[in-house]
Amino acid sequence: MDPVIVVGAGPVGLTLSLALAAQGVPSVVLDEGPGTEEPRPARTVVLREDTADLMGRLGCRELDRVGLRWSGWRSMRRKQLVRNVPLSGGGGDEDEAPLTGLLPAPLHVPQHALSAALRAAADKAPLVQRVPLSRIDTLEQDPDGITVHTREPGSTWWRGSYLVGCDGARSTVRKLLDIRFPGRTAVERHAVAALRAELPWPDEAVLHRQPPWRTGGAEVSARPLPDGVWRLDWLLPPRGELVTPEALITRIRDTLAGWCGETPAYELLDTGVHTLHHRLARRWRKQRAFLAGDAAHLLGAVGTQGLDEGIRDAENLAWKLAHAWHHGPAEHLLDSYQAERRAAVAARLRAADQSLPILRGGGGLRTLVPGAARGHDTLLSDGHLGCGALGAPPSYSHSPLAPPHTEAHAVVGTPPGAPVADVTVTAPDGTAARLRERLGRGHPLVILVAPGTGVWDRRHWQTAGVMPRLTDAVAALPGSTELLVTESYPGASAHTVLLVRPDGHLVAAFGGVRPAELLAAAQAALGGAPRQAREPVEQGDGGDERGAGREQRPRARVHADGTAGLN
Repeated sequence: MDPVIVVGAGPVGLTLSLALAAQGVPSVVLDEGPGTEEPRPARTVVLREDTADLMGRLGCRELDRVGLRWSGWRSMRRKQLVRNVPLSGGGGDEDEAPLTGLLPAPLHVPQHALSAALRAAADKAPLVQRVPLSRIDTLEQDPDGITVHTREPGSTWWRGSYLVGCDGARSTVRKLLDIRFPGRTAVERHAVAALRAELPWPDEAVLHRQPPWRTGGAEVSARPLPDGVWRLDWLLPPRGELVTPEALITRIRDTLAGWCGETPAYELLDTGVHTLHHRLARRWRKQRAFLAGDAAHLLGAVGTQGLDEGIRDAENLAWKLAHAWHHGPAEHLLDSYQAERRAAVAARLRAADQSLPILRGGGGLRTLVPGAARGHDTLLSDGHLGCGALGAPPSYSHSPLAPPHTEAHAVVGTPPGAPVADVTVTAPDGTAARLRERLGRGHPLVILVAPGTGVWDRRHWQTAGVMPRLTDAVAALPGSTELLVTESYPGASAHTVLLVRPDGHLVAAFGGVRPAELLAAAQAALGGAPRQAREPVEQGDGGDERGAGREQRPRARVHADGTAGLN
């Protein structure tokens, strides 16, 4: 089976390749650049709790050192504090209990540091092959695979089982597939500066609407990074005049003086102007080719995070490609990628577009309505903090993979299709871990809610109560499914059984052990019963050579000595 071709070596493409490798699938990452990225302190990304956890599982655990988890969120309007929200896990405290009732702290990271961490992890993964200076110019599909050609200087042919275009807003893959990319241009513009200074709110993110100083504009935000570095963003008119260096320096000095009483000493590190567009590709799949990240969607107004959604694209698609790669064609499962992810991003875009006239219109009766400013602030905070319609992780409640509802289904604190709570779980071998640590391995999870198992000897509870019957039911499920036990789960009673997808979304919950219903739900979640599995690729193996006779073009390979050649 040929590897998956990933076009684009940005954060989304590298996340996809690492997620595939974690599930035994080889990939070739074609990077049109030289394989490095120039540091830009003013270009940063905000990772929500779920996407930050995914980065850790993929080997980027040093992000908490190069990034910062905010300790709080502060909203101001004119001269008044409107809202002050403490955040769980902020200030770099990773040991804080996750179930404190507080909102989880986002992780704020320079994008070049995130990309460097992903590249380092990819270079350690034997199933990931990065190829710099490889810009594709042709793409051909057939029933057995996909073939692409890269232009000079590394002109050659590549053969893959599937292809994913993660090559950004100007995606060559999207153009070669002739997929339209409609939307809105210049939805928002921001002047951006990264600087080192001492502000009054260490480790807190700040959103200041209608600041009282002359050059404040409609909105300015400050988001902290390690070592006293801050990213400042000023909202600009959508089609205003050019921002000159002199005007930007004046904004910086006036803003720091407005917050600190006088302009403190500061070190300016980087500046820029960031223009946000809203676009959504008509299709995300065409036969064996897929789109992900900015190649499929652009969003980012009113606090929404486009990179977060791109990483979720990669996580959603990886386990489905891995299932098809190991078990054979799975068209219904692969089709669900577009159905789930495009609908989720479209809902996010609609929410942002509907919010923009309310938040940016200004004036009129809205300014006289009691509580309007506080409501607007809450709406903006949702986008930045990862909650509500503008920021919460997606729920795939209407997924084509959702099983039909039956009387056996139980109601728990997580609706079907939503991400599961990150509770502590125990494996049959006695190993305890957080639930998210067991995700991304290419197989579903079955979780039994069994109070008291944490203090019982494993030899007793494995053979007691419903465990033997549940063990037999899990053994009968398609593919390989991991059985876990938890002391408690939000909204679940004792002996509730949860079926969880490989990407952490709840398929269904059952009141007790229901083998027939559990089997039907597992089959639906996998797009139908799988065929006999192929032998997984061993780490370090570039993949088998089956299907070579079907290939219409010579394959490009990199030999053990580092030289390239055709075979």
